[in-house]
Amino acid sequence: MCGIAGILEPGGAGEDELQAHIEAMTAALRHRGPDDAGTYVDPAAGVALGSRRLAVVDLSRHGHQPMVCAQRRHVLAFNGEIYNYRDLRRELEHEGARFGGSSDTEVLLGAICRWGLRDALVRCNGMFAVALWDTTERCLQLARDRFGEKPLYYGWANGALLVGSELKAIRANPAFHADVDADALALYFRHNCIPAPYTIYRGFAKLPPATIVTFDRTATAGTLPPPVPYWSLADVVAEGRLARAQSAPSLEACLDDLDAVLRSAVGLRLHADVALGAFLSGGIDSSLVVALMQAQSAHRVRTFTVALAEHGYDESASAREVASHLGTDHTELLVTPRDALDVVPRLPAMYDEPFADSSQIPTALLAALTRRHVTVALSGDGGDELFGGYNRYAYADRFWHRVARVPLPLRRHAGRIASAVPPTWWDRLYARAGPVLPAAWRVRMPSTKVAKAARVLPAADLHDTYRRLTSHMADPATLVPNTHEPPTVLTDLDRWPSVDEPVELMMYLDTVSYLPDDILTKLDRATMAASLEARVPLLDPAVASWAWRLPLELKVHRGSGKWLLRRLLHRYVPAQLVERPKMGFGIPLSDWLRGPLRPWAEELLDAHRLRRDGYLAAGEIRRMWEEHLSGRRDHEALLWNALMFGAWLESARPAAETATPRSTAGGHPA
Repeated sequence: MCGIAGILEPGGAGEDELQAHIEAMTAALRHRGPDDAGTYVDPAAGVALGSRRLAVVDLSRHGHQPMVCAQRRHVLAFNGEIYNYRDLRRELEHEGARFGGSSDTEVLLGAICRWGLRDALVRCNGMFAVALWDTTERCLQLARDRFGEKPLYYGWANGALLVGSELKAIRANPAFHADVDADALALYFRHNCIPAPYTIYRGFAKLPPATIVTFDRTATAGTLPPPVPYWSLADVVAEGRLARAQSAPSLEACLDDLDAVLRSAVGLRLHADVALGAFLSGGIDSSLVVALMQAQSAHRVRTFTVALAEHGYDESASAREVASHLGTDHTELLVTPRDALDVVPRLPAMYDEPFADSSQIPTALLAALTRRHVTVALSGDGGDELFGGYNRYAYADRFWHRVARVPLPLRRHAGRIASAVPPTWWDRLYARAGPVLPAAWRVRMPSTKVAKAARVLPAADLHDTYRRLTSHMADPATLVPNTHEPPTVLTDLDRWPSVDEPVELMMYLDTVSYLPDDILTKLDRATMAASLEARVPLLDPAVASWAWRLPLELKVHRGSGKWLLRRLLHRYVPAQLVERPKMGFGIPLSDWLRGPLRPWAEELLDAHRLRRDGYLAAGEIRRMWEEHLSGRRDHEALLWNALMFGAWLESARPAAETATPRSTAGGHPA
């Protein structure tokens, strides 16, 4: 696990300057790799690569990066892990390759030399971001893993291509200067994050998952070539649906197959030369990952969770029960508002660009706790997207078919009425009526559920319902004036696969958007800030391929998501320990904003500051803030967006151009 950086100046560069700049960029990533640092510089070619290493496999000097092949043609800077590197090594040795150490980096480099970058990556099972310099072709190639577990940013600044695992590495180069992209900021207010290929800086891009971008001899400063896919989830979906139509295995056979494919994926991720553990929330995904770890381990697996003092948010009791049943060595941390206050000032530096999934706070605390005990942790992320776990899958389909017969004007009117009622009223109503309500009607955080229903009532069709459910703001231009949202996979229907089942289409869209841009970004930054490596076995390519061969009714069954995963988990953990309503990884942010976080928020939402910065509609932000403080409305989500942007802007002020917030045509990456 590493952080990587790169510079390409097509006309060549001075050696001392190039060396100083790549060292500065690499130093900015020290948290991603505290164990070792290295650089490669070729001033005649104008290229420099840098690496910071978190030593996990082969702790010796043989894992040092950037790594140069024996023929001196290829130079590799690599962030991540190749889990099947031992199989690849045996195959390469059979073809005559020789290795000096036992690292996966050396095997990946050997695979690239033997098969070429694209074919090597297709054979790799892992998480990675790659910068590869070809000294013969004078060509720099950048690549990213299938699902986007590892990040990679790039863009031109003053005639130099700058590359980094995080934007802070790019900002560390003296050539860096870029304007804030207000159109990307509008996307941020819709999605809580900035989706690839966009970044908060105009002209700089995130490399999309499963793609390679090439800068060859013809590279022109200021031009970003289109990334080329080397793998396609849409193809996996099509192949899976075809295979599903040709066979119908029994439930027990499906369970046995799922057990085998998940056990293999977990087993691959247990190889490390350092201490290893797992996050455990007590939910379906993390409990199953831990169960399969413990089943393959000769010692007690280390597990970690955070406990929240506030009722309705704490999952630690469930995690504790699961850990006790499986016999793990369990550690938990009680999170208080004071802990959140301590984390919040570090979030802008941790994420480098605005990011507003508020579960970033407990995730950061969990990562810091875990790193005190182990260097690698397995996570249960990915199960919701591949096995139908999000409530919206069952909700959207059921909701749309119930309300579609109601005329649209009536639905819009009902939505306005529901939105007009203060959320505290709904919570009080449910609290009083709860004891006499049928079990199916009892919900956690009822005001949030009512707000969701009000948001989707005006939907024109099922696809519109999904977009509204996944949008944190229906019209971001009301908060970010004079902007136009650039296209994303959610708005470009030409990029959608041929899937006639609406729920499966939602799962696909979440996997290629929400998963890499929010969930995996949160996981990577929180863990890497603590110098902790996170591994995600449910995103093994074999698991994804198998999941898409599974009939939908074994994923979302009678309103219950992840149905087959649950059945498998019951082989290891009693159902009563894990069968409970889905909670997510939330915090009582609404109350914290009115309480311990209020002074910090007041400063960032000051009307003078908002008008001075010029990005957000100051009057609208102030109205929301005052309504929230009074309790008339719960604007937690949008206020957190505004706060995370304001905090980021303050931290990035020396690097960001704040005088011209409006985006210009042609400023977005290809």
